[in-house]
Amino acid sequence: MNKALFLDRDGVVNIDHGYVYESDKFEFVPGVFTACKAFVDAGFKLIIVTNQSGIGRGYYSEADFHALTQWMIAQFAAHQVTVTDVYFCPHHPKKALPEYLKECDCRKPAPGMLLQGIAEYHIDPTQSIMVGDKLSDMQAATAANITTCVLVRSGQSFDETAIANAHHVCDSLADLAEILLK
Repeated sequence: MNKALFLDRDGVVNIDHGYVYESDKFEFVPGVFTACKAFVDAGFKLIIVTNQSGIGRGYYSEADFHALTQWMIAQFAAHQVTVTDVYFCPHHPKKALPEYLKECDCRKPAPGMLLQGIAEYHIDPTQSIMVGDKLSDMQAATAANITTCVLVRSGQSFDETAIANAHHVCDSLADLAEILLK
């Protein structure tokens, strides 16, 4: 069995400027490459799981998302960090174009993307970590039996409920390697 570092994208990997789909507007969180490299070097697979309702809302296309994702993966590779996979959910239950308007099992807080990664890459959830910036990230991790949930302050503001659902709270992903890989 493998272990994984599951990361939300917007607010964890990159600064959340809202519905980012172009590389010139994609700003990495400071320290993200160093932190991810430390986890990959420690034997973790790096898997990004991201809600992308901007697709469902018609703000950008799946092709736009895939182009940005390939660019992002190349930036990680340039820093000697392998991204194992990126899963995304384009759906929204209330605000989406008809083909994307639905309740699904992949939109966090549902665990679908995490469970897909766990199955496809033979991940042991008890040895894995989920890093997010919202309560829904913590809820998805808990539903997927991931035993370490980390909330980062680099994204959305969150309340006491989100904090109560996290095992660790840190300022950004850059701080996480020091906390968990000592």
